[in-house]
Amino acid sequence: MSESSPVVVVAAAIMRDGRMVAGRRRRPAQLSGRWELPGGKVEDGESEPEALRREIREELGCDVDVLDRLGVDVDLGERTVLRAYLARLRPGSAEPKAGPDHDVVRWVSMDDVGGLDWLDGDRPFLEHLPL
Repeated sequence: MSESSPVVVVAAAIMRDGRMVAGRRRRPAQLSGRWELPGGKVEDGESEPEALRREIREELGCDVDVLDRLGVDVDLGERTVLRAYLARLRPGSAEPKAGPDHDVVRWVSMDDVGGLDWLDGDRPFLEHLPL
């Protein structure tokens, strides 16, 4: 990554039967209790889909197919951008479960998405979810 390249964080809107996986942050303290699309930083040498598959496996213990980009880049400050992708569980994958970053992981209906306290960076992607 060059000096001028932003740090890219990727997030997954894992969809199934009109529902989406949401994770409630366990840490850090200032984010604890708020909901997010799971994901993480793209490491050097990884494509964004590769990073997202790795992060979902590490965070949720499941395997996903990464599909289309969702919305546009969201500036997280300090040269960091957030990019979201639609995703689906791979056939035969385990169900998503809570881990070190999330105290709760659940499938939420599109009707319930608006009632969760989402992280500010994830909010812009919610309007682009397939209904």
